[in-house]
Amino acid sequence: MPALGCCVESAVSPPLGYSFLSTPEIFSFGVPPSTNAVPLTTHWSPELSSDLYRVDGWGAPYFTVNSSGDISVRPHGTDSLPHQEIDLLKVVKKASDPINSGGLGLQLPLVVRFPDVLKNRLESLQSAFDYAVQSEGYEAHYQGVYPVKCNQDRFVVEDIVKFGSGFRFGLEAGSKPELLLAMSSLCKGSSEGLLVCNGFKDAEYISLALVARKLQLNTVIVLEQEEELDLVIDISRKMAVRPVIGLRAKLRTKHSGHFGSTSGEKGKFGLTTTQILRVVRKLEESGMLDCLQLLHFHIGSQIPSTALLADGVGEAAQVYSELVRLGAGMKFIDIGGGLGIDYDGTKSSDSDVSVGYGLQDYASTVVQAVRFVCDRKNVKHPVICSESGRAIVSHHSVLIFEAVSSTTTRSQELSSMSLHSFVEKLNDDARADYRNLSAAAIRGEYDTCMLYADQLKQRCVEQFKDGNLDIEQLAAVDAVCDFVSKAIGASDPVRTYHVNLSVFTSIPDFWAIDQLFPIVPIHKLDERPSARGILSDLTCDSDGKIDKFIGGESSLPLHELGNGNGAPYYLGMFLGGAYEEALGGLHNLFGGPSVLRVSQSDSPHSFAVTYAVPGPSCADVLRAMQHEPELMFETLKHRAEEFIHKEEEEEEEDKEVAFASLASSLNQSFHNMPYLAPHSSCCFSAAANSGGYYYCNDENIVGVGAECAIGEEEFWPYCVA
Repeated sequence: MPALGCCVESAVSPPLGYSFLSTPEIFSFGVPPSTNAVPLTTHWSPELSSDLYRVDGWGAPYFTVNSSGDISVRPHGTDSLPHQEIDLLKVVKKASDPINSGGLGLQLPLVVRFPDVLKNRLESLQSAFDYAVQSEGYEAHYQGVYPVKCNQDRFVVEDIVKFGSGFRFGLEAGSKPELLLAMSSLCKGSSEGLLVCNGFKDAEYISLALVARKLQLNTVIVLEQEEELDLVIDISRKMAVRPVIGLRAKLRTKHSGHFGSTSGEKGKFGLTTTQILRVVRKLEESGMLDCLQLLHFHIGSQIPSTALLADGVGEAAQVYSELVRLGAGMKFIDIGGGLGIDYDGTKSSDSDVSVGYGLQDYASTVVQAVRFVCDRKNVKHPVICSESGRAIVSHHSVLIFEAVSSTTTRSQELSSMSLHSFVEKLNDDARADYRNLSAAAIRGEYDTCMLYADQLKQRCVEQFKDGNLDIEQLAAVDAVCDFVSKAIGASDPVRTYHVNLSVFTSIPDFWAIDQLFPIVPIHKLDERPSARGILSDLTCDSDGKIDKFIGGESSLPLHELGNGNGAPYYLGMFLGGAYEEALGGLHNLFGGPSVLRVSQSDSPHSFAVTYAVPGPSCADVLRAMQHEPELMFETLKHRAEEFIHKEEEEEEEDKEVAFASLASSLNQSFHNMPYLAPHSSCCFSAAANSGGYYYCNDENIVGVGAECAIGEEEFWPYCVA
C-alpha cells in the first residue's frame, strides 16, 4: 500500500524509482478474496466444470459434461448407453454450418428439442405412479394429461399423444384454440385419454367441448365458475349430448412461494364449498348428478415439499369423498400441476427454483394421501390424474445462443507527466482530495483511500459539468480511481458479455418473475473459466440482461471469447421447455429462435436431425405488427431508384447495376432474421430464412419442403422491366 501512495504522490513530486501505473509492487498488497472466484487450481478438468456449474445437480439424468469438455445429452436418461450420448456442440455445428459445408445454415439463437427426452419423462412419470399404485395396494390406476399451455408446439403435443397412448395419456386445454388443438391431436391418441377442459368458458367453448364428446373423445368440462353450469345444462340438452362434468375446488391449502398465489381461498380459480354444494343441488334437480365425475384442484406450481403436497391432496380427497356421499358419479381426482423442477440442483424445499423430492416421492405421496382418506371413508379409489406439464417438457429443449463480445471498464493509463498535468488543472478542493488520497495510501488506510477517491471523482465531474475540465482530464480521474480500486482489491471484476438473444423473447420469465434457469457454456468446459460476467441482450432496454444465476450468484463463470481466432462461444439455457416459447413477445421486433428437432440414432455422431425451421425473418415480425413488408420494400426500392438516378457522374449502365445491388440488399434484409449475423458472413441466404422447413423421412434430412425452395426466387422481384 505505501507503494500505491508513492505512485499517487508522484504526480506532485515524483520520488525516485516510482512511476504511475507501472510499479508492480502496488498489486502485491492484500486483495480481499472474491466470493465469486472460480476455484484456483493448476489443473482444470470437465469434472471441475460440472461441479462449478452444478450440472450433475440440475441436469441429471439428461445432461452431463463429457470428456471433451462439451455438454452431452443423455436422451434416455439413466438408460442411456455411452454411445448414445449426444454432444450438444456437434448438434449446434450441424445446425449453424453453411449448407455447402454439410450444415443446415440456421442462424442462432436456436432451440434444440430432444423428443427422446420427452418420451423418457413421460415414461418416468407413469412408472413412478405405477410403482406407487402397486406398492400401496391402490385399487385404481393413474393416467396423466398434458396441459398444452406449457408448450403448444405442434410436434411437442403430437409426440406426447404418441408416446403416451400406451398408458392412456390425455391433454388439457384452457382456451378455445387449445381445445381445437387437443381435439385434433387426441384423434390419434388413446380412446381412454382424457380431454380436460379448464379455463373460463362461454357458450362457444362449451359447445365445442360437447362436440368433442359427440366425436367420442373422453371429454370432461371442468367448472371454473358456478355460472358455467347453467350453460352446460342448457347447451347439452339442445345438442342432445350427455356431458361429463368436473369441478375445480378452491382448497384452503396453499404454499407461500410465488407460484402459490393462484391457490388457497382467495385464489383466481375454482369453487368454494358453498358454491360446490349449490352445483350439486342444481345437478340433482336437473337429473344430471351422475354427470359429475371429476374433482380438480391446484395447490400451485413448483410445490416445494411432499408435506405440503400430502396436505393438499388429503384435503381434496375429503372433498371427493363428500361428493360421493352426496350422490355424484365420481370417478376421477385431478390433482392438477405442481410437480416441480429442481432448477438449481440443490434439492431444497425452501426455494421457488428447487424442490425437495423426486418423481417417485411425489407419486407415492399422492397415492398414499388419496388411499388413506378413501379407505377411511369407505370410498372406492378414484382414478388419479395429474397435469404435470412443467415436469414433462422442461428438460426436452435447450436454448443455444452466442456471446458475441465482452466489455470491461478499462480506463486509460497515465504517465507521471500526464498525471501531473491533470492535477494542475484541479480546483483547490479537488487537489486537496488528491493529496489526502495520497497520504491515506501511504498510511495503508484502504477505506479512507476509497472515500477520497470517490470525493475526487465527484468534484471532477462537477468541474466537467461546469466546463472547467476537459474530457481528457475526466478520463484521467477515472484512471486514478480505478487504479486505486484495483490496488486495494475493491474493483468489480465482472464483465458484460453481449449475447445474440432477446431476453424478452426467449427467456421472458426471467424478466417477468425472476425465474432462474441454468445457463452454462456448452463447450470449453475442459478449460478453467478466467472471467465472470453478466449477460446483456440485443434489445434497447435496460432490463434486457441476465444478472442473477442459480446458486444465488450475481455473475457467471465464463471463458475468454475467441482466443484471438474468432471462434464462437456458445451458451445454453436449460430446463426452459415449459412456457418460455409461448410467453415470449416481440420487443424491439426480435422474433423467436430457429428450431431443431434431434433424435438419438446409430449414426457416427449419435443423432439425426428430423426437423429444422429457421426463426422468423424481419418481414415476419413486421407482418405480425400489421406492417406490410412487400409494400415497405416497394417504397424503399423506388426511393433508391430516385436517389441513384440523380447521380450525374455515373454512367447509365453503372446506375442500373448499383440500383439492382442496392435493391437486392434491401430485399435480403427483409428476409434475414433480426439477430446479429454470424462472424463468417455479412448476410444470410434467403433459403435459411424463408419460413419454410426441412423434413426427414427416416434418420437423416432428405430434402427441403416445397414451401421453402432454396434460391433467389423466394425473394420479392426488384428489377424494373
